[in-house]
Amino acid sequence: MLNFARSRSQARATRPTSMGGMDYADPKRKGNFVGKVFLAAALTTICIIMIKRSPSLTSPSPFAIHEPGVTHVLVTGGAGYIGSHAALRLLKDNYRVTIVDNLSRGNWGAVRVLQDLFPEPGRLQFIYADLGDAKSVNKIFSENKFDAVMHFAAVAYVGESTMDPLKYYHNITSNTLTVLESMARHDVKTLIYSSTCATYGEPEKMPITEETMQVPINPYGKAKKMAEDIILDFSKNSDMAIMILRYFNVIGSDPEGRLGEAPRPELREQGRISGACFDAARGIIPGLKVRGTDYKTQDGTCIRDYIDVTDLVDAHVKALEKAESSKVGIYNVGTGKGSSVKEFVEACKRATGVNIKVDFLPRRPGDYAEVYSDPTKIKRELNWTAKHTNLQESLRTAWRWQKSHRDGYGISNAVF
Repeated sequence: MLNFARSRSQARATRPTSMGGMDYADPKRKGNFVGKVFLAAALTTICIIMIKRSPSLTSPSPFAIHEPGVTHVLVTGGAGYIGSHAALRLLKDNYRVTIVDNLSRGNWGAVRVLQDLFPEPGRLQFIYADLGDAKSVNKIFSENKFDAVMHFAAVAYVGESTMDPLKYYHNITSNTLTVLESMARHDVKTLIYSSTCATYGEPEKMPITEETMQVPINPYGKAKKMAEDIILDFSKNSDMAIMILRYFNVIGSDPEGRLGEAPRPELREQGRISGACFDAARGIIPGLKVRGTDYKTQDGTCIRDYIDVTDLVDAHVKALEKAESSKVGIYNVGTGKGSSVKEFVEACKRATGVNIKVDFLPRRPGDYAEVYSDPTKIKRELNWTAKHTNLQESLRTAWRWQKSHRDGYGISNAVF
């Protein structure tokens, strides 16, 4: 046992000598103090040298430079359902990716999955920001060197748009203008714009081609068409390469089970029919609500063109590869085949193995009876064709993710 008590025989420590009210320090202590000062100075000098030699401080971020052979893509809304799948594909194809998202509809958990898959420096960065803040958007463009932008970020529920139209015009139309202005200011040369078949409204003739007149009937479709008009007007005096993709109803998820669709609980009522089917199959909701059985279709329910998210992302990548300076390409992205809501529900029952209870309700405001695409142009010009066209198989793939992620990604966005 160590004894910290001082023995009586132990000499007392020398104390400063007091003389005339003045203390004179022990010379040994003065020497120790000077030594410590020199040691601290030496350590400080070494630290400064090491910091200056640190690559992370002397070299710019790889995201802030144009690197030969590397294409840097800004993915707005990259934490969302479609945006995260697009980011995954881009990363797999060795693009450099920056995700910008305010997580109002996206999931931090999806970003974490991507970060875990691609941890190497210079591959992926996430920036928490709102595209409605023009100063923040301009700062992002000034601090990063983007080669292209895939603009997904948008609220996207038809029913919600009829109840809160101003939110949609701000979020879609105004924010697209902000992004486009920053692209022009910082000389970003390529834009892939995520649009929608909702811009067509309810055409008299099917299938829908790119020349079909655009007469949207809900604020969501109107806001997207306004954004398209802004882009097209801008393009007349710009050398920017622009692709506008008008896609149809998105289903499915990553075939390897890494990503899926996880909408906020309070938005489930507004969400996609596939999400509602899965919620009913898992018992989260008592049954599925089908709105509208008196449309002029074969079985009275709406007919839609359901496109698998894997095919949709493939179309975006092909559009990026084919984009040409000073040219605008506009393409429908769909299968060319329509399925009714009743057919969709039956496919979902088979995919999940659950006999889902279905309640038939009156129509939802802003919906249209029949919409499906003619994909001839995108096949001819971009060599793109939908490959995942079996409705039941796409739903089965998505169901596997849903079953293993009952609470979505299981990570809260509250950290931001």
